[in-house]
Amino acid sequence: DTLPPLSERLSVFHRLQQAIWVYDIDEARVVWSNNSGLDIWQADSLDALRERDLGADMTETVAKRLCQYQSDFISDESAEFREIWTVYPNGEPTTVNAIYSGIVLDDGRMGMFCEARKDGQFEPEALRSAEALLHTSVMITLYTASGEPLYRNPAARSMARSLDETLDNHFHDASVMQLLSHSTDDEINLVSSVNTIHGETWHDITARRCLDAVSGEQTWLISEVDVSRLKATEARAQFLAEHDTLTGLPNRNHVTVNFQNRIDQIMAHGQSGALIFIDLDQFKDVNDTLGHASGDQLLVEVARRLTEIITEQDAVARLGGDEFLLLSGPITNPMLVQNLCSQILDAVSRPINLQGREVSVTPSIGISVFPDDGRKILSLMRHADLAMYHTKATGKNGYAYFSQELSDAVEHRINLDSELLVALKESQFVTYFQPRVDIRTNQISGAEALVRWQHPEKGLIPPGVFIPACEASGLIGELGKLVFRHSVQAQREWACLGFDLKVSVNLSPIQFGDEQLVEDLIAIIEEEDGNPALIELEITESVLLGHDQSTIEKLHALVDHGFRIAIDDFGTGYSNLAYLHRYPIRCLKIDRSFIQQLDSAQPIIELIVSMARLFKLDVVAEGVETQDQLDTIRAFDCQEYQGYLFERPIMFGDFTILLESHQQLAA
Repeated sequence: DTLPPLSERLSVFHRLQQAIWVYDIDEARVVWSNNSGLDIWQADSLDALRERDLGADMTETVAKRLCQYQSDFISDESAEFREIWTVYPNGEPTTVNAIYSGIVLDDGRMGMFCEARKDGQFEPEALRSAEALLHTSVMITLYTASGEPLYRNPAARSMARSLDETLDNHFHDASVMQLLSHSTDDEINLVSSVNTIHGETWHDITARRCLDAVSGEQTWLISEVDVSRLKATEARAQFLAEHDTLTGLPNRNHVTVNFQNRIDQIMAHGQSGALIFIDLDQFKDVNDTLGHASGDQLLVEVARRLTEIITEQDAVARLGGDEFLLLSGPITNPMLVQNLCSQILDAVSRPINLQGREVSVTPSIGISVFPDDGRKILSLMRHADLAMYHTKATGKNGYAYFSQELSDAVEHRINLDSELLVALKESQFVTYFQPRVDIRTNQISGAEALVRWQHPEKGLIPPGVFIPACEASGLIGELGKLVFRHSVQAQREWACLGFDLKVSVNLSPIQFGDEQLVEDLIAIIEEEDGNPALIELEITESVLLGHDQSTIEKLHALVDHGFRIAIDDFGTGYSNLAYLHRYPIRCLKIDRSFIQQLDSAQPIIELIVSMARLFKLDVVAEGVETQDQLDTIRAFDCQEYQGYLFERPIMFGDFTILLESHQQLAA
């Protein structure tokens, strides 16, 4: 039926002393008011009030709130809202207790029927809190103990899918409601996915138990902040940390965790599989003759061909350089591995067009079979690597299985272990120091301790040769304490000369398995009269994998005793926002591989610096060798750098001379 005109429907309200008006939400104007309403709006007549454009100085928050009212009135004719509102007739604030409901205007659009009354003076705190709830972007909702909504502020209402959406329907993860139901805490903090009008989003949620001010019943006060962008940044950072930026394939870090999980699953069903190590034989020649851009193009094409070969039960990764790793399993017939290797040989060996030239490379392949050749990914990779080198030694462009005949390398390792024991006993290890430099002032701000092996016959041996052997043999603990003692002694002696330098010392992941680690380091500090505030302990991201409680406790104990914690080679491991927030990290050291490939790695470096700025961490760039590299990282807002551009690692005495000469030069 056709409704009577609005003025006829509302004529009876003229006699009421309570202020009543009808608001056209679309036009932002009052279209009808009784006399008490005119008093509220300080209008001489209804015509004068109708002329006012109330949207002229309306905030975006209020406008969105009114549109939400309109949507709710359309979907639910019985919808009604009671709130404290402040209106501004002629620029003067007037606060009222208001009741809002829907009313159909003459042209069929939905308007708002407003009932308002002044209840005397409102306390300033009450008015300001009401305004804060109206304008804040924090979503605040009051629920009954059973999850029924009692109140939503505008931010929360704008995200809710319906007026009566319950708490259990709001959470995307049903386990969150179980947590609230069974928790005895008065306050619970968590990050969870929730259902909103825009779909599934991520919110940082605080749930507090409290009493309803109206009924006195137990309620949940839920406040939420949208952290979807932060989660997306974290997911992107994690993807970059687990994938090769050139080929898009999983990288070494992904292999360490996910390939191991797949191997465990296969063996749990009593089945076997193979790890296939692939190295390109002529790759260096391509780089040297056609340039790195062509080399990169070649790697991308090889990655594409390997991806086309594998089945759903296989996986392929790029370990770095020209090395690829393929996991195949479960394997029901040994011939399947040989057939797969034949496909790899054929696919990789096909010519590739680079800069208009037909280029061919061949693969050398090594195979280790699990569980026969090992059960852990690192040992299987090592065995497959040994088999691959056997292929190279016997003519390349083929494949070989790991076997006992290849154990010569293991024997060499045993001999190396014996030499390392002698080296520790006879103090053949020396500590070198490389300057860390303030990018803004170009002044030496610290030093990184780097161990070298002064072999009596072979000369100076770099750490890449003996550190892995020390870790495998268990000698890394003693070597680590020796280098730490040298570093504390250097820090103390430089301090006596007037140089309060930070000295950073690398800690191996193996050392964190030592229950006495914290006590040993503190004891050395006390024995050498060192200053822990000037000692920075560098750890790799692998130390933080798995969130081991013992590791967490050790890190906090070290920080409590004054040490700083830095993450070395950041960006090459399991980089994510979670552990930057969870652990007491003070500094990130960007891996030298990114500095050496600034053109391709620039987005990663910018992301790392942004993450560091977000968590108020220092950033050090490693491996700076050219002025162009320094100029680039300076633009990224890194604090410090180290590398051959300034100085190579040098012995303590030479470093002291460098400090003194640099100080005189600065003066």
